[in-house]
Amino acid sequence: MAARLRPSPDAHALPPVLASWFAARGWAPRRHQLAMLAAGRAGRSALLTAPTGAGKTMAGFLPTLAELIEQPIDGLHTLYVSPLKALAVDVQRNLLDPVGEMGLDIRIETRTGDTPSDRKARQRVKPPQILLTTPESLSLLLSYPESDRLFSTLKTIVVDEIHAFAAGKRGDLLALCMARLARLAPGMRRVGLSATVADPEAYRAWLAPDGDMATVDHVRGDPGAPARISILIPEDRIPWAGHSGRYAAEQVMAEVETHRTTIIFCNTRSLAELIFQDLWAVNPLNLPIGIHHGSLAVEARRKVEAAMAAGRLRALVATASLDLGVDWGDVDLVIQMGAPKGASRLLQRIGRANHRLDEPSEAVLVPGNRFEYLEGRAALDAVEAGELDEDIFRPGALDVLAQHVMACACAAPFTEAALLDEVRSALPYSALSEDIFSRVLGFIESGGYALRAYDRFRRLVKEGDLWRVAHPKFVAQHRLNAGIIVEATMLSVRFGNGRTLGKVEESFAATLAPGDSFFFAGMTLEVVRMDTEDLVVRATAKPARIPTYGGARMPISTHLAHRVREYLHDRGQWPRFPDDVREWLEMQDRRSILPSPDKLLVETFPREGRHYTVCYSFEGWNAHQSLGMLITRRMETAGLQPIGFVASDYAMACYSLQPVTDPAALFSPDILEDEFVRWVQESALLKRAFREVAVIGGLVERQHPGKRKTGRQVTFSTDLIYDVLRRYEPDHLLLRAAWDDARARLTDVGRLANLLDTAAGRMVHVDLKRVSPLAVPVLVLIGRERVATGNVEDALLIEAESLVAEAMAQD
Repeated sequence: MAARLRPSPDAHALPPVLASWFAARGWAPRRHQLAMLAAGRAGRSALLTAPTGAGKTMAGFLPTLAELIEQPIDGLHTLYVSPLKALAVDVQRNLLDPVGEMGLDIRIETRTGDTPSDRKARQRVKPPQILLTTPESLSLLLSYPESDRLFSTLKTIVVDEIHAFAAGKRGDLLALCMARLARLAPGMRRVGLSATVADPEAYRAWLAPDGDMATVDHVRGDPGAPARISILIPEDRIPWAGHSGRYAAEQVMAEVETHRTTIIFCNTRSLAELIFQDLWAVNPLNLPIGIHHGSLAVEARRKVEAAMAAGRLRALVATASLDLGVDWGDVDLVIQMGAPKGASRLLQRIGRANHRLDEPSEAVLVPGNRFEYLEGRAALDAVEAGELDEDIFRPGALDVLAQHVMACACAAPFTEAALLDEVRSALPYSALSEDIFSRVLGFIESGGYALRAYDRFRRLVKEGDLWRVAHPKFVAQHRLNAGIIVEATMLSVRFGNGRTLGKVEESFAATLAPGDSFFFAGMTLEVVRMDTEDLVVRATAKPARIPTYGGARMPISTHLAHRVREYLHDRGQWPRFPDDVREWLEMQDRRSILPSPDKLLVETFPREGRHYTVCYSFEGWNAHQSLGMLITRRMETAGLQPIGFVASDYAMACYSLQPVTDPAALFSPDILEDEFVRWVQESALLKRAFREVAVIGGLVERQHPGKRKTGRQVTFSTDLIYDVLRRYEPDHLLLRAAWDDARARLTDVGRLANLLDTAAGRMVHVDLKRVSPLAVPVLVLIGRERVATGNVEDALLIEAESLVAEAMAQD
C-alpha cells in the first residue's frame, strides 16, 4: 500500500490522523499518492498509471479520506466502480481496516448483484459516504426517481482497472452513467486507475467530459521491481497440440508445494474445473486447493476469497474472475496455464503475486503447445520491454444507449434535446447524430416500424416535449432485465437439501440425463433430476465430464502475433528455445520456408487422398474461423470440393478433394464484399448477435417478475423478431447494432480485412509433397473440434503421432 520509508517532507499535506496512521506503520505516502492528493485538493480529475503493488487504490481514495476527515458529510461522497464484484468486496475489506484503525466515522459499503435487496433499498435512502459498485449496479441506481437527491452530494468517481472495460460495451454504459452523474453533481471529479494502459491519452479522453483530456491529469507511478517470469519446460517434450498445459500437472503441483500461496490462472471456466481435478489427482500431501470462477455461487466464491485472505489455501485455480486487483499479500507465485494471449493480460495476472512494489513478482507460464511456447516467449519479452497491447476504442453501441435512455426515463421524464446533449458529453457517443438518437427513441417508443402494432414494445410515450415511461410495468421490467453481460441461460446446480453450488449453461445441462456425472465447483456430481430452473445433484465418485461454456475465445493480440512472426524469421532467436522447438523450426526451414513478418506463407500438400491448404496468418482464432468459412465457400464455387477447415490462433487449414493451385485467387479482398456479407446474413452469427443486442436493448426480457424465461424461450422470441425485422424492416436499429457486433466481435473483421487487403501482395505459396512441420499443430485439431473420449481419443492420438513422424522425417 505504501513504502516502508522515513516520513516524506510532503507528508504534512495529509490530515494529522492520516499522517499518524502512516507513521505508526513506518510508512510514507509514495510520490504518486501525494500527487493524486494534490490533484484532488485542486479539484482536478486524474488518471493514475502505476504498477501493481504501488498502492493505486489508496492513491485513488486518499483525496476522499482527506476531504471526509476535514469536511465530513452525511451523504454519498465517492463512488468506486469496479469491473468485478470480487474486487469491490476486496477493496471494501482493505479500506475498512484503515478507517477502523483511525477511528473515522466513514461508512463504506458495496452494491453489486450480490447485495441483498433490503440493503439496496436502504442505500437509496441513506447512502454510505463511500459506495463500491459495478457499472451495471450504478446504472440501476440512476434509474430511480431519488437518484437526483442521492447523487447531489457526489464529489468523486473512482474507476478502477479502467483498461478492463473502457473500450467495450460496459465502458459505453459507464461513460453514459458518468455523463448523467455530471448533470446531477456538476463538480464531480473523475479518477481512473490502471497498471496496464498502453495509450494513456486515449483513456484520459474517455474519462473526461466531452473527451477533453486537458481536464484530466496523468499521474505516473514509479516502476516496481522487474517480475521474474519463467516458462515451464516439460520433463518430456512440449506437445504438438493442445491449449491447456494439462501434461504439466505434476510439475505445477511441485511448484505449489514449494511456495506459500499460488494462483493458477486458466483462460476458461471449463479448463479451471479440469485443472483443479488434475491437481487433486497428483496432490500426495493433500494441500488445500480451491477453485474460483464466475459460474460458482456467490457463497462459494466468498468462502474461497475469505480462505485466501486468511492464508488457509496453498493454491487457487481461477479464471478472469480474479484477473484484476484482488490484493492477497501471501500470494508468492502465479502460474498461467496455456498462453496468456496478451502482454497486458499477463502483466495483470503476474501482479497478483506479492502485490508489493519493491519485491519482484514470480510467475510461471505453462505453454499448451509449440506455438504457445513462442507466444509465451513473446509475452515475456514484451513485459520485459514494457510494451503493452493497445485497446481499440470504437463508437458507442446503440443497444447500450437504448438501455441507458430507458434507465433515464425510469428516473424522470426528459426532453430529447437535453438528453442528447448529455449523451454526447460521453466520448463514445460524442459523434451521435440527431437522426440516430431519434431512431433510438423511436425504437423504445414502439419497437420500430415492423413491431409498432404490439403494446409490449411501447415502452415510452411523448407528451408535448417530454418523454416518459408508458406504464409502470416497464420500469419493473427494465430493472429486472438491465445489464450488459448477456450469458447463455443458466440452470442452478444444487443439492437436494437446497444448497446451491453455482450455475451451468442450459445447453450443457440439456446433454445430461439422471445418472450422468460432471465436475463442478471442484466436486464430482451426479444428476438426480432436472427441473425448469435447477439441476439437482448429489456427490459421486463416478467418472465425470467437464461443463462447457459458450463464452467468446480470447484471441492472440496483434502485438504478440507480430513478435511470434519475428521469432520464426529471426534465426538468431532460436538458440533461446528448447531443443524440440528449435528442431521443429529447423526442419521446417529445411522442408519448406518460415514466414517472415512481412510475408504471408500458404502451404499446399496432399495427404491420404485429401489436399490441404494451410495459411499462417497469425490473426487470431476469430479471424481464422471467419476466414475458413469464407475460403471454403469460395472453394465450393470453384469446384474444389472442400471437406472442412480448422483454425487456431496462428493458422487456418482447409482440406478438399481437389488441389488448390492458386491460393491468391481465394484470398482476394472482394471476399468481404460478397461472400462475407452473405455468409454472416445466412449463418447463426447474426442471429446470435441479435439475441444479445435485443436483450441489452430491452426488446426481449430475460426475466419476468415471478418467473424466468428459459434459454429456448429467449432464443425463440429473438429469432422470431429477427425474422420479422429482416423481412419487413431490414434497416432496424437493432439489426444495425447486431451487424456491428457480428463484424467487430464475432468475426474480428478488422484483422480479417487487414489480412485480405494485403494477401495478394505478400503471399508466398509453397507447394509440398507432404505435410510440413509447421502444419502439424493445426492439422492435429482435425477431429478434435468435438469432445472425444475412449477409442476415438486413442485414434486421434495415433493420427497425431503419424503426422509428426511424417512431418519430421529427415528424407
